[in-house]
Amino acid sequence: MKTALSVTLCALALAAPAVARADDSEFQPRASGAASDYDSGKIAIGRKDWKAAAAAFEAAARSDPNDADIQNLLGYSHRKLGNMNLAFRYYARALELNPKHLGAHEYVGEAYLMVNNPAKAREHLAALEKLCPAKCEERDDLRKALADFEKKAR
Repeated sequence: MKTALSVTLCALALAAPAVARADDSEFQPRASGAASDYDSGKIAIGRKDWKAAAAAFEAAARSDPNDADIQNLLGYSHRKLGNMNLAFRYYARALELNPKHLGAHEYVGEAYLMVNNPAKAREHLAALEKLCPAKCEERDDLRKALADFEKKAR
């Protein structure tokens, strides 16, 4: 029985697509009630099932409302659903909980580009440049998104 469970868990781990990391805190232990909902949300993001992801992260947030990663991924899920007001609310909460949250700065910057507010996106890019002046995927991704936005605007 233990072997079958181990094989199943390994298969699930290998089958789940990679999701962009917010920062190293994203892999910290969650409150017990939030952990399985968080994991379900990450799997749903990998499947691009934004509705299921949002539902899972909302459940996780009920168990652990002060987890910046959960708030960030709630924002991400709602952004992908087109619920921009909710996305901005969750990103703001993530940054309130952890002002240095790299993923939240990247994702909210991308959200600002979606609502045609490049000035706010630049503010978050500036924050990322201060937080990680060396190699930084979140900074590079937002920098590219902003450059693409500006290129289309010309």
